Amino acid sequence: MTFDGAPPPGTINFGVGQPSADLLPVDLVRQASESFFAEAQPFDLNYGVPRGDARFLDLLAEFLTRYYGVPASPGELFVTGGNSQALSLASTVYARPGDTVFVEEPSYFLAFKILRDHGLKTVGIDMDSDGPKIAALETALREHRPAFFYTIPGYHNPTGICSSAARRRELVRLAHDNDFLIVADEPYQLLHYYDEPPPAMGTMAASGVVVSMGSFSKILAPGMRLGWLQAPESSLQKIMRIGLIHSGGCINHISSQIVRHALENDLLDAHIDKLRTTYRGRVEAMDDALHEHFDDIAEWRKPDGGYFVWLRLDESVNTTPLKDKALELETGFTAGSLFSNHGALKNYLRLSFAHYNEDDIREGIARLRPLFDS
Repeated sequence: MTFDGAPPPGTINFGVGQPSADLLPVDLVRQASESFFAEAQPFDLNYGVPRGDARFLDLLAEFLTRYYGVPASPGELFVTGGNSQALSLASTVYARPGDTVFVEEPSYFLAFKILRDHGLKTVGIDMDSDGPKIAALETALREHRPAFFYTIPGYHNPTGICSSAARRRELVRLAHDNDFLIVADEPYQLLHYYDEPPPAMGTMAASGVVVSMGSFSKILAPGMRLGWLQAPESSLQKIMRIGLIHSGGCINHISSQIVRHALENDLLDAHIDKLRTTYRGRVEAMDDALHEHFDDIAEWRKPDGGYFVWLRLDESVNTTPLKDKALELETGFTAGSLFSNHGALKNYLRLSFAHYNEDDIREGIARLRPLFDS
């Protein structure tokens, strides 16, 4: 394997939060690329329109309207290089060094680095099964004036929680009342395996307080490095004024053209259906294996979508030093403390079911259990 974080051969490392090789659609991308280059004109290889090619944005709006169930407008969309870059853009445009931003506790650990690279201070907001706790947010608002609240509403990383519709509305109300922005990281919105989730927070863009980050990394291929921002025109205009956009044009013009042809040729729907079916089987395989091997020592909830299962062990357990021992057993996980804003959650761990087939998942979970018997 040749990708960032590839485990040693024979190791089943559930710390790998990436799709498996059989879910990376080479033929689909080849077909879409051939369709694009068959009709490409020289200026299609130029920098591109800064916010994104109008033909792509029109098709993206149609795609989101169909999958989100709420009309999307091309005027509220902006091409990005994926959600990590989109969060960096948001940190540049909607905050200043020294500002405070709220994050969920726990939250995606690599987002912490992006925020702190921009000189932003992070304050954690505890969660429950419906999403970030409103009471905790109200308490934090009495002490801080955040520039924005970074949230992962759909199949949260790492917990797998899907914020309820009511909780999302409460967040928007608080953002209105307290003059802060919601930056919603929504790469897993379409990866639901049972019931439909609440509408993406991108559908609340007209509220004026939501900037949604979407990505083709989880529903097509990470290597495309293609995503989008969905936000009010006024919010997008702030991004249009920064030097990066003035200098560089469209952030990912060629990939957007390839995906445009995938959308034009109706290539993506069947792939998303395949992902949902495959991941549903992997979720169930992991849940069954955990019940077989971890029922007596851990608590978790089977996620309805996304990539991750979040395990809680006894408070006496510290999962961080067990990571190296797990590799000796040719398995692996991500330690819970990485996802904490202040180094807590030491007795938690995150498992990803995205990268391995059902048989490997069962074998990897069996390998993990001896770590906790010593």
